[in-house]
Amino acid sequence: MLNRTLLLAALLAAPLALPASAEAKPAADRTIAAVDTDSDGTLDLAEVKAAAAAVFDKLEKDADGTLDAKELKGRLSRQQLMKADPDNDGTLTKDEYVALAESLFKAADPDNDGTLDAKEMKSPAGKTLARLIK
Repeated sequence: MLNRTLLLAALLAAPLALPASAEAKPAADRTIAAVDTDSDGTLDLAEVKAAAAAVFDKLEKDADGTLDAKELKGRLSRQQLMKADPDNDGTLTKDEYVALAESLFKAADPDNDGTLDAKEMKSPAGKTLARLIK
């Protein structure tokens, strides 16, 4: 019985003994880590635009040069899609998709320092941007 109690106590205490690096990273940190090509811990506009273009290419399955709501897979609400679609054709071209990422980047960068840190990625614009570039 004592062995069972000690084993249970050890299992319950084990997560407390893990170093901070072993803990799961918040979503904002994971997004930055995935897109931060210069490894400076922030995202700049060039990194965001490159990531957006790459995601567009990955999502664009039917080779028509656009993304429709189905291909976007819930990355944008219907309202966000309509707002980002200047020609009102119900789809986004690569240029429109990258322009949307750029506008979200600027909205998520209130200090205008040209980079987004984890705190800025937690803003509404930062969260939408993360969905576009992941």
